[in-house]
Amino acid sequence: MSSAALTAEGLQKRFGAVVAAENINVTVPKGARLSLIGTNGAGKTTFVNMVTGYLKPDAGTIHLGDRDITRLTPRQVTRLGVCRSFQIPQLCEQLTVFDNLLVAIGTAGRRFSFFQPAGGEGAEEEARELLDRFALDRYADQSVSELPGGVRKLVDIAMALARRPKVLLLDEPTSGVSSDEKFPIMDRVMQALQIEDVAIIFVEHDMEIVSRYADRVLAFYSGRIIADGPPDEVLRDAEVQRYVTGTVRA
Repeated sequence: MSSAALTAEGLQKRFGAVVAAENINVTVPKGARLSLIGTNGAGKTTFVNMVTGYLKPDAGTIHLGDRDITRLTPRQVTRLGVCRSFQIPQLCEQLTVFDNLLVAIGTAGRRFSFFQPAGGEGAEEEARELLDRFALDRYADQSVSELPGGVRKLVDIAMALARRPKVLLLDEPTSGVSSDEKFPIMDRVMQALQIEDVAIIFVEHDMEIVSRYADRVLAFYSGRIIADGPPDEVLRDAEVQRYVTGTVRA
């Protein structure tokens, strides 16, 4: 049985003359905290979309543990344990936080029924556990449309965790969040996920967040991985400073 949560080998993807992924090889161990960095169009989103089934690579394979998921649909990939939260949270605006979690729990276990409450037996206890883990208790009965941006992010990630994923992809988890909120929100997310044996892959443009919360960084440029290693090492790399962070010195 594979010790890796996710393995991508030889991924290639072109859109006409544009090379979006060129020979991408990545192994993500279970429990990893991996950050993807790069400017817009560098290949990060293409990689995430291939892992989640929204794009099919022109060549190469993707394995979740020992299971080949390369050609599966996004729904099949999600059911097997690859879940995603988005830069703009995908929430039911008019429902309360508690009801959003019930919907997530219900779809995760396909436990919807005309004869049971949303989510099925035990769903309310599971929803309250998620509220507690993400410190969302005081927002439980509020409509999502009334929530500040940082809280909406937490709800979205809590909903993704309801599926008990093996790999959780977070798309810019601190985007749209005020500077004084970003560290408390990431602290809460990492603390909530600490007890799960889940590999976290997060796309991030804030290098302070990358440095503090990633144990490994992949830097993308022009469809290629130009650096792979611990945050301090990658952020000191000359190519990364030139093409990603813009901090290279003459």
